[in-house]
Amino acid sequence: MRNAPRTALALGVGAVTTALLLSGCTPGGDSGDTTGPITDEQREEALSTPTELTFWTWVPDIENEVALFEEAYPEIDVTVENVGQGLVHYQKLRSAIEAGEGAPDVAQVEYQYIPSFVLPESLLDLTPYGADDLADGYVGWAWNQVSPGDEVWAIPQDVGPMGNLYREDILAAAGITEPPATYDDYAVAAKAVKDATGSYISNLGATQAGQMIGFFWQAGIKPFGYDGSETVKIDVNSAEAKEVATYWTELIQADLISTDVDFNDTWYQGLANGKYAGWLTAAWAPVFLQGTAESTSGLWRAAPLPQWSAGEEVSGNWGGSSDAVLASSENPIAAYELAKFINNDEESAMMLATEQFLYPPQVSVLEDPTFVDQQSEFYGGQEVNKLFAEISTTVDTDFEWVPFMDYVYSTYEETMGTVIADKGDIAAALDVWQDELVKYAEDQGFTVE
Repeated sequence: MRNAPRTALALGVGAVTTALLLSGCTPGGDSGDTTGPITDEQREEALSTPTELTFWTWVPDIENEVALFEEAYPEIDVTVENVGQGLVHYQKLRSAIEAGEGAPDVAQVEYQYIPSFVLPESLLDLTPYGADDLADGYVGWAWNQVSPGDEVWAIPQDVGPMGNLYREDILAAAGITEPPATYDDYAVAAKAVKDATGSYISNLGATQAGQMIGFFWQAGIKPFGYDGSETVKIDVNSAEAKEVATYWTELIQADLISTDVDFNDTWYQGLANGKYAGWLTAAWAPVFLQGTAESTSGLWRAAPLPQWSAGEEVSGNWGGSSDAVLASSENPIAAYELAKFINNDEESAMMLATEQFLYPPQVSVLEDPTFVDQQSEFYGGQEVNKLFAEISTTVDTDFEWVPFMDYVYSTYEETMGTVIADKGDIAAALDVWQDELVKYAEDQGFTVE
């Protein structure tokens, strides 16, 4: 196994998307040109033939899981490359696809970006390689993210079902002994916390599209859709979405929720010094918070998200990624086996969950006492993994994306983000965002429902 240096290639979002829509790719070898299921003989031959694969991923120390694969299949040599995270990763990947050279065999892809690689036929359909057989091993909504139709475009790696992390001591100082069960309760608690302690019950990241979309997901809102061809659905300003937006607008304008830009030093300090008494976030956040606010160990607790209706048990998702095989791979069988092994081998999947702290979509891990029965000192001895495993079963299975989510996210910052930061009318900003997205989609040749 060889590690390659990190590189970066910067392109504008518009240029990236245009290249994406126009580009295609050609399978590199005969073994990738399959019209039927791969046989056991083909699989055995591919895994016993000296082969070099390249894997692009931003997961720290994933070389350890790759080493398990190489140990199982010693003829396969995998080069792991971290070319950057976020937009940099996708810019470089799309540029390599368009150029027809330099693309990896396997690439990590967040769920919302899968359609943008399916559209130009850049991903290999993994169904003939046996991927369908893996479906029952994953929570249903995570599998639907990689297989919304008959094809399977990737193997789920991690997910972000949403919950509520909160400071028990700060809420107790405001007379609150249980986490708010509904959003009405949450609003009442927000005022009590601010009046008694001066803390905000939580922060709504001004430019954090993922968090807001996760709230939409929980509320049963379907802002996006894609038929796999030329038609997209864009409905970010539905009446239901505006109800969610109005809820947050009222709390923000009452100065009960802060709107600081997240994931920077100021925000980290706010988590550590009690400026925020909580964080409505995802299953990857409990471990992240331990490193960010180490001095507050023992004071935090975890709970499900507040519910829009009393008695419901519904959540959304924020984040998560998959491992996809590029259609240009000259060794598609070995590449598929790598993506499958990393996320399905028992030891490898558990390492991802307990060493890299990626929240697992695999049912086997979510039911394994080694994982779910862990008691966290930071959360007062609470079994946080078990809580989020239960939450993971409440995420709506049907949630789609459009094949230009990079543009969706960037325009969120420009339209929604500015209004949220200025404590303006978020529902009105949804109309502006809707118009921007519809215009862009039509300019790119899509039909908008």
